[in-house]
Amino acid sequence: MADPSSYRPKPGQIPDSPGVYKFRDDHRRVIYVGKAKNLRQRLANYFQDLAGLHPRTRTMVTTAASVEWTVVSTEVEALQLEYSWIKEFDPRFNVKYRDDKSYPYLAVTLNEEFPRVQVMRGAKKKGVRYFGPYGHAWAIRETVDLMLRVFPVRTCSAGVFKNAERTGRPCLLGYIGKCSAPCVGRVTPDEHRELAEEFCDFMTGRTGTYIRRLEKDMMQAAEDMEYERAARLRDDAGALKRAMEKSAVVLADATDADLIAVAEDELEAAVQIFHVRGGRVRGQRGWVTDKVEAVDTSGLVEHALQQLYGEESGDSVPKEVLVPALPEDPDAVSQWLADRRGSLVSLRIPQRGDKKDLMVTVQRNAQQALGLHKTKRASDLTTRSRALEEIAEALGLDTAPLRVECFDISHLQGDDVVASMVVFEDGLARKSEYRRFQIKGFEGQDDVRSMHEVIGRRFKRYLQEKERTGEWEETPAPTGPVPAPGQAPAVPATDPAATDPAATDSATTDPAGTGPAGTSPAGTDPAVVDAAATAQRDEPREDDGRPKRFAYPPQLVVVDGGQPQVAAAKRALDELGIDDIAVCGLAKRLEEVWLPDDDDPVVLPRSSEGLYLLQRIRDEAHRFAITYQRAKRAKRIRTSPLDDVQGLGETRKQALIKHFGSVKRLRQATIDEICEVPGIGRRTAESVAAALAAAAPAAPAVNTATGEIIEEDDGGSTT
Repeated sequence: MADPSSYRPKPGQIPDSPGVYKFRDDHRRVIYVGKAKNLRQRLANYFQDLAGLHPRTRTMVTTAASVEWTVVSTEVEALQLEYSWIKEFDPRFNVKYRDDKSYPYLAVTLNEEFPRVQVMRGAKKKGVRYFGPYGHAWAIRETVDLMLRVFPVRTCSAGVFKNAERTGRPCLLGYIGKCSAPCVGRVTPDEHRELAEEFCDFMTGRTGTYIRRLEKDMMQAAEDMEYERAARLRDDAGALKRAMEKSAVVLADATDADLIAVAEDELEAAVQIFHVRGGRVRGQRGWVTDKVEAVDTSGLVEHALQQLYGEESGDSVPKEVLVPALPEDPDAVSQWLADRRGSLVSLRIPQRGDKKDLMVTVQRNAQQALGLHKTKRASDLTTRSRALEEIAEALGLDTAPLRVECFDISHLQGDDVVASMVVFEDGLARKSEYRRFQIKGFEGQDDVRSMHEVIGRRFKRYLQEKERTGEWEETPAPTGPVPAPGQAPAVPATDPAATDPAATDSATTDPAGTGPAGTSPAGTDPAVVDAAATAQRDEPREDDGRPKRFAYPPQLVVVDGGQPQVAAAKRALDELGIDDIAVCGLAKRLEEVWLPDDDDPVVLPRSSEGLYLLQRIRDEAHRFAITYQRAKRAKRIRTSPLDDVQGLGETRKQALIKHFGSVKRLRQATIDEICEVPGIGRRTAESVAAALAAAAPAAPAVNTATGEIIEEDDGGSTT
């Protein structure tokens, strides 16, 4: 590990002009490339106290052994040179996007004497016009098949073309009118090229001209009583319209634009691009990257623009580029895009209307792409096995954790504090085992204290089940009274859930769960599978045959958080005398794994399958917790004093509110007035009046703009 001060340039050596810099390691390999408006100010940031640097930046500067720079005249030149060097040197600490698949393009080979329409993948070639990318090659072929009726451009390979030229007979498409047959001289090279250019014009979005021309020719042919020709022109126009319908209109103003969205976490980022031409989505593509440098959303957008347009020119760069965040120097990037296009390019964030709505769709696709990238490994049995082995090795466990339970706390500014427990067995979610908790021991916001309570309650239930089934093997730590000889040890029962069956934690399964209750996923290692099957058979069951809620202990407990949350979880287990369950925490900031009593975290490699599995488990616990918390909050907001009236159903509550207009007016009504409501008897009216009198009226709503108090009568009912 190098000391950055050993290769720091002397004061005054670094110029204060725009430029591009390279960090090299001790083998002279370029490990990072960056650009700056002011080289002196930017490079000074790398040579400050290491403790003040981002961990990724700290790793880079301690890996480097030298730094060098090149001065340029403008920020646009710096952007172009940075892109060129990243492509040339492939630095390990630069964000590099990789295609999640090889996308097919519709290509027109205008660089040939007789241009050809075909499907192309891979690197783009000079002189070839590209459209797309498309999600599937069959989508291109369907579009081309429709358009060849109107634009009969050559689609055959060079071998087929030469053979037809030699024999003087065209291929099948030439006979059925879907090729103009330049191979046998039916059209001249200039006429065929004109057809190819019209094909390209139509694909770029200039569709109205050709459809109107066909319809005009159709009407003229009908007037001339050339009905067969009119029918053919009608079918041609219909084919073009069907080709247009393959991509729905998303922007009514027929805009040419690319929309770029980014989804990211601490370790990775996914980028999705929608290519809109003539108001229609003509193509879509996506990338995924490791965040190997300290980069925010603006930086990711800038890298995506470089990757997307670095090799493009002309109409391949659209007039408008819509992004979720502007790059650090938007003017320089806009100028760079304009230079590549040859005319002005608008780079901006959509604020309203159709473009903002479409950006939401692109963002949703980016989120799904990132989630798919992270979870697709779960379907691979070998990968799951390797992930569990890596976790066991990193945490120092004797065996791979067959069952992992993860806990997360969720609240909204200290209100509706809840927790979740999700279960993964053999690397797969077992949603029938998910549990959710309400924090009962205290009021307010304290994640550490909440974690201690939840872990304690979950494992008190586990000890209860062991005692009930006679599986108790040893006395727990002395946290309660010592049992008499021959008497089963007492379980501490400090909270209602430990003693009162009616106060148990919620065992409602995850609404998103689709797996059957009690099933265990198959593993890769036969020993692991046998262990899972044995554990399932040996699971203590209720009288109805279903597994009891907390009877099966995990081999590993994961908490969402850092050192404080891990310490709280371990303390809860120690208080119960449980010492055979491993505990760790996964912190969101840099995805470090924290162990009890360790001052330093365990840092798993970012490519580690074990880290991916821990992230998935943590994210699932967070999703389950926040879903429950939102449901509780929504239910609390909808509560009404009328809910406490015995025997008053939803229909009669609505009748009362409709009759009086609001709860405030109902509260002011007499019992006789309440009895006037159809379906409300005197006894019910007395119960309603008593319930409303006992309930404190809600605080008045205030218009924050004017400071006026909003009366309930004006706004309808407040419940």
